[in-house]
Amino acid sequence: MKRVTVAVFAGFLALTGLGFAAEEAADPAIQTLIVTGRDVASHEWRLTTPALRKILEESGKFDVVVCEDPLILESERALQKYDLIVFNYFNFKAPTLSDPAKENLAEFIRGGKGFVTFHLSSASFSEWPEWRKICGRNWIMGTSGHGPYGEFEAEVVKEHPITKGVAKTFKTEDELYAKLQGDEDINILVSAYSDWSKKVEPLAFTVNYGKGRVYHHAFGHKVVSVANEPVAKLFAQGAEWAATGEVE
Repeated sequence: MKRVTVAVFAGFLALTGLGFAAEEAADPAIQTLIVTGRDVASHEWRLTTPALRKILEESGKFDVVVCEDPLILESERALQKYDLIVFNYFNFKAPTLSDPAKENLAEFIRGGKGFVTFHLSSASFSEWPEWRKICGRNWIMGTSGHGPYGEFEAEVVKEHPITKGVAKTFKTEDELYAKLQGDEDINILVSAYSDWSKKVEPLAFTVNYGKGRVYHHAFGHKVVSVANEPVAKLFAQGAEWAATGEVE
């Protein structure tokens, strides 16, 4: 009897079109690739990467694949399935990307897809001019820096889909990155005053690159930093905005 009831109900949905409508109402998941696998010793990418993946997957909006080798970027075909690339990677004491990988990554973004650079990732590929344009601001060894790891207060300085629902000011425990370098146009969303640089420093901002959208997320030294509620919200919404241009 139970099977008959289910079958009849399914037939009713088919006849009324309600089943089709329900299927249409569900947005497809954002296909996301996290590139990771290397960083300085103080950045535990093996812990922060799963934390980032968890934030995205628990939002219910992302399907996430993690790759621990940037060689995946050499395959244009492999990248075609993704809407978004997240970088939790710094090529510390490792070769830079090959020319095909660089071009594929740049074309992925400029063609209209999304990109998120996380924490120290902007320090990568210092010889590649396009990387500076993509990131908007970059950590430059010997110039950029931060004070001691600890608690500080950050401020949302602009209304934007990425900052929706985030408190105007919030505290977090992290490294406060300072003296990031670059002269590209950036849209600063969150900043904080650095006792180290004696300046207000941008910590969350967006960059336009071709038809694509870049979200630069400078937070994230430890898992506790990644998981801080407002910071996690910024990351998830920044990723969604980079991939789709909006935050639902």
